[in-house]
This record gives sequence, structure tokens and C-alpha cells, in this order.
Amino acid sequence: MRFPRSRLYISAIPPLILGAIVGLLASILGVGGGFIVVPGMIYLLRMPTNVVIGTSLFQIIFVTAVVTVLYAVLNHSLDILLALLLVIGGVIGGLFGADAGQRLKGEQLRLLLAVMVLAVAARLLIGLLVQPEDLYSLGPVVAGA
Repeated sequence: MRFPRSRLYISAIPPLILGAIVGLLASILGVGGGFIVVPGMIYLLRMPTNVVIGTSLFQIIFVTAVVTVLYAVLNHSLDILLALLLVIGGVIGGLFGADAGQRLKGEQLRLLLAVMVLAVAARLLIGLLVQPEDLYSLGPVVAGA
């Protein structure tokens, strides 16, 4: 297939496989898929970084919409008020991020993604290695308690 905006001429199979992996991870882990699909499009499909960002966001809209409906209907595990507050914050952040993304070069965007992925990995590693103060507490932390 020919993808004119990305300047790619590749088989449709790699994007389908990458999309399936992202959908699986989105439904199992609750990630939007950006951590997987963005590096996949940059390094596996060889897409330009500026095109990857918009393509990833467009693709994530549909994946997360379907997964959200499935979770709301099948598991009844959706806090709509919290989700709406996150949407409002995400839209505000998205406005600033879209402007910043236009000003940064592709290499700078890839560096920011790498730093973010490494920071998340470091936080997960610390959570696995450091023993929590209270092993049996599952409730929210209450101020003054």
C-alpha cells in the first residue's frame, strides 16, 4: 500500500499487527497505546515523527472509545465524573502540547518520548523494589490520619 502523507510504500500487515498489539495492551493495561504505537511507527514503519504524533492520536481516539464502552458495559468499572475531569485537563494540556509539538524538531520529540518512557520504567522499578510502609492497606490516604 502507498501512504502518501507518511511517504511510505509498505505492506498493510505491519500496521495491522502494530494496531492489534496496541488494542490488546489498551484493553489489558489501560494505556492509550502511545508508548507502543509511537516508537513502533517511528522505528518499525520508518514514519516521520511529526506525522506519527497526529496519526497516533487519531488512532487512539477509536481504540480508547471502543475499550471504554466495553469496560463500561461489561465490567461496570467507569468513574464518569473523574473521567470528565481528566478529559477537561487533557484538552487544556492538548492545546499547549499541539503548539509545542509544532515548534519542536523530530529529534527533540523522540528525546522527550524516550525520557518519559525511562521515567515511567524507573518509577515501576522503584515500586517493585521498595517495600511499602503498610503492606495491607488498600484504602485511600486520609489527611491527618
